[in-house]
Amino acid sequence: MTLKAILFDKDGTLLDFDKTWGEAGYSVMRHMSSGDEDAFNRLVALTHYNVAERRYEPPSHMIASSSGEYGLLWADALGRADREAVVEEIDTLFMAEAQHRLVPIGNPLEVITTLIARGYKIGIATNDGEAAALQQAEILGLVPHLDYIVGYDSGHGRKPHPGMVTAFITRFGYEPHEVALVGDSTHDLHAARAAGAVGIAVLSGPAGHDDLAPHADHVIPSINELVALIDSL
Repeated sequence: MTLKAILFDKDGTLLDFDKTWGEAGYSVMRHMSSGDEDAFNRLVALTHYNVAERRYEPPSHMIASSSGEYGLLWADALGRADREAVVEEIDTLFMAEAQHRLVPIGNPLEVITTLIARGYKIGIATNDGEAAALQQAEILGLVPHLDYIVGYDSGHGRKPHPGMVTAFITRFGYEPHEVALVGDSTHDLHAARAAGAVGIAVLSGPAGHDDLAPHADHVIPSINELVALIDSL
């Protein structure tokens, strides 16, 4: 197998999901509920959020879905008819929180620059918004090294649908099997498989080995082991 390009999911793959978004989610839900404790509790229940530990528990839609999906559910829970405005507000609040809460997994910049030095094209395909992905990639120092970065609102659909992956394949003229998608959820792996790409699961997110392995071509603990895996292929 010869790979020529690597797409990365973001949350749970490049960023520690709980450390980055656990505390941030608490702040955002408090803000969105505007001091209404009942409204806050509805968001907590809907989100499967563990308040005491400041983290999300499976099957929270926060783990793999986009704000374009869960934002509509939040709007309903808050009794707000301006559902699209709620989605925009959520995105804005999480972007503000991200400026001082990002916790990377290992050293994404070192992993990515190592792969680039070996000739791979690199991109990010996330179910977060494109603007948020750009902002966070900039904070991590990744933007100058990326050939491609898309989110749920970039016009290619959301994972588990393959649009983000197939758009990358088409843009750069690869064969599907020459591209790998690295991610921590079944959404990532289903998107890779549907596009004909290689699915590499990392166990650095909320999902465990037994959940991911049946859908993956390869399973590694985190991106820290990615270069060694690719060398072995």
